[in-house]
Amino acid sequence: MNLALLFANKMRQQKQDKSSVSARIINIAMIAVAVGISMILIAVATAKGMQKEIRKKTVAFNGHVVVSPFENNESQISMLPFEDTEALRAEIQDSNIDRLVPVILKPGMLRKGADFEGIVFKGVDSLYQWKDIQGFLIVGRFPNFANNGSEEILISATVASRISVEIGDRVNAYFQNEANQNLPNQRRFTVVGIYNSGFPEVDETLIFGDIHQLRRLNKWEANAVGAYEIFLKNDRQMASFAAALYNRIPSDLNTVPINEKFSSIFQWISLFDFNIAIILVVMILVGLINMATALLVLILERSRMIGVLKAMGAPNALIQKIFMYNGVLIMAKGLFFGNLLGLAFYFSQRTWGWITLDPQTYYLSVAPVILTVSEVLSLNLIFLSVCGILLWLPAQIVLTIAPSKVLRFR
Repeated sequence: MNLALLFANKMRQQKQDKSSVSARIINIAMIAVAVGISMILIAVATAKGMQKEIRKKTVAFNGHVVVSPFENNESQISMLPFEDTEALRAEIQDSNIDRLVPVILKPGMLRKGADFEGIVFKGVDSLYQWKDIQGFLIVGRFPNFANNGSEEILISATVASRISVEIGDRVNAYFQNEANQNLPNQRRFTVVGIYNSGFPEVDETLIFGDIHQLRRLNKWEANAVGAYEIFLKNDRQMASFAAALYNRIPSDLNTVPINEKFSSIFQWISLFDFNIAIILVVMILVGLINMATALLVLILERSRMIGVLKAMGAPNALIQKIFMYNGVLIMAKGLFFGNLLGLAFYFSQRTWGWITLDPQTYYLSVAPVILTVSEVLSLNLIFLSVCGILLWLPAQIVLTIAPSKVLRFR
């Protein structure tokens, strides 16, 4: 039988005057623990959600690793081509590769009537998997490139708004003419779809079209491409994969993982982990201070009981455990209500998305939330363990209570 736990339960079962100091302090401590764990759950859910969604958007439009000639590294434009051959693909092939996407990027101007807008035309082939950006399509459909030289394009809502374009409209596109600098190359395209990614850098310029159109414009060979976008099965091995791939491919090609290509974005979202750690430490400290105060008040209020137990021969360790169990039970009650509050936020935000964000700043219009059962259990265990261990310090006051001083008979 756990004697300390038995005494702790008896103390908890005793009716306490709600107006007493200890009752108020205990309630404050319980509220502090509830607020602390709920804030931790909210911070983890939103930070992890934003990290995943921003990373997902970045990868959807660029892949995990980009292979291109060194001359193209510092530019979003395909300056020089390389041959898309079976031999090269065999050198790149790896068990971690989900798919390899050949692309060409070319700057230009899009015009409808008197309205002009600068664009980056991204040429992809008929095997391009639109599923990665399926969630960004807001109207229309994705282009069909079954026939080489398709005139169908997918544009962003930002570009469509600036030149007043709707689904089915025909637009003129102008590209630099290498042979005659004074006369640009002109093509006519049909808008079949409009997307909105929430990334200003993407939405302000990027449109999708047939890669064969750009090969003709650039006067490149039929198998020439500007880059490979490689999508991985396990993105945690992105950096090591890029380094290993670099050693296998021809010397004129380079590999750039997406976290290096968009280093500012990935450095920014990596700060979320630091923010989570700060919130975790602060909330644990707040909960610990309140719990320590509650435990001290409870010990002082029960000083006569401590004196009686000591007079009966109870060791200090047993008496300390009694109050430690009381502290843990109070903390557990706070954790229960805090988890209810944190999970209520998680499910309501996931269902209704009532917290919105500025896409210009956060690249997202709605705050995403991600929280797993293991994360909830781990955070509660960390909170309970750290506070439970450190509560042993205020429990040391039991050692200073002498039966001769606290036992007063009236």
